[in-house]
Parts: sequence; C-alpha cells; structure tokens
Amino acid sequence: MEARLYQGLDLPYPQLDLGCGDGHFASVAFPQGVAVGVDPDGASLREARRRGTYQILLRADGSRLPLASESMASGFSNSVLEHIPDVQAVLHDVARVLQPGAVWTFTVPNPAYGEELSLARGWLANSIPGWPAAYRRWFQRVSRVVNLEAEEKWTEWLDRAGLELVRTFRYFSPEAMRVLERGHFLGLPSLVARLATGRWILSPTRFNLRLTEVLLRRYDDASPVPDGAFSFYLARKRRSS
Repeated sequence: MEARLYQGLDLPYPQLDLGCGDGHFASVAFPQGVAVGVDPDGASLREARRRGTYQILLRADGSRLPLASESMASGFSNSVLEHIPDVQAVLHDVARVLQPGAVWTFTVPNPAYGEELSLARGWLANSIPGWPAAYRRWFQRVSRVVNLEAEEKWTEWLDRAGLELVRTFRYFSPEAMRVLERGHFLGLPSLVARLATGRWILSPTRFNLRLTEVLLRRYDDASPVPDGAFSFYLARKRRSS
C-alpha cells in the first residue's frame, strides 16, 4: 500500500532512504534502485546489501548523517520517524544534506493509530476501568511508537528544520488499522521463525501466501480517508535555508 504512495512521485537521483532497515520496502517501492540507504542496525544493513537495491549503505544515526551538505536531490522515510525520540534533530540533519528545493517525503502514524485499536473499544473498555488507555500505551510500546502526533505538530517540526510542507493526507482506514493490530498477535510465529532461521516467512511462495492475500486484499487501499490511522507528508527544502 505504501509502496504505491511513493511510486507516483518524482524523486530525483541521488535519493536518501532514511531508516532503510533490511531494504525489503525499497526493493518493492523502487525496483530501479536507490542511491543511499541509512540505518543504525548493522544486521539489517547486511540483509539490505544482499538485496542489491542500494548503491551505498551507511550505518549511522539519523541526526548525524555521514553525508555532505546539499548532496541529496531527494529523500524519503517510510514509517520510521515515529520510532525516533529526538525527531527534530533528525529533520535538521536531513535538511542539511538535501539540496535547496529538494523533495522530502515520509509516512508516519497519527493519533488515530491508538484511537482505532479494537481491543481498546467495546466490552473490554466498558468492563475494565482504565483499560483503553493502558492498552493503547502497551500497544505503542510493543510497536515502538514514540511520536504519535497530528499534522500540526509535524508541520511545526518541518518548519523548524527549514522544510516547507507541500501536502499531507491521511490513509489506512480504521478497519485496516484493526487488521494491523491483530497482525501483531498473529505474527508471533513469524517472529519465532525470524529468530530461529533469519527469515520472516519460511516458504515465501505464492501458494503459501494465497490465503493471506485473499484475506487482506480488501484492505489494500491507499486512497486518502479523513479518519486514516497513518499520514503521508510531502515537503520541500526551502531554497533560502
């Protein structure tokens, strides 16, 4: 779903992928390849190297990018910035390495991410005092989300960094969010497989994943929705910065 959001954009070379992880997302979203991938995790970078998507992979913190100022013509970050405590410092360094007028685009969850959780609603919410807030805090901790802000706060952070918001919209319906929530529990066997074998899916074949595709296809819609749990942002570095 998110891969399609980026595929329609003009992201000139060289591009920066901030928080590239194991490179799986970029291999789907950018089959033509990406110039630079940055991530602090060495194991993930080794996996990304095997995929062959990036020309250069760098192990670094997002607030201290080992890149020359104004060296990147565009950049993106997919569902990464919500995990970074000092996101303002990261945005400042991203702005430093971008060329004047360069596009910077990213996706992050917004407050609806917690508000639409199914286990924080219904009979549990009415039966156990304090349950909704406690469950939302727990789910954010499990998914390692530290920045769950609305568009106004992200616009402020971007502006401080010298990045001007061009457009933003919400996507990922409440129904899709609840499917994602359940996936955190149903995906535990995949976590065990990852720890034991290094692979999330032991048999990544169309036959093996056919049932999953049938069940999830109805939620695969990246169209803007006002109550979406995730937000897409497109910004541009100010030429005067």
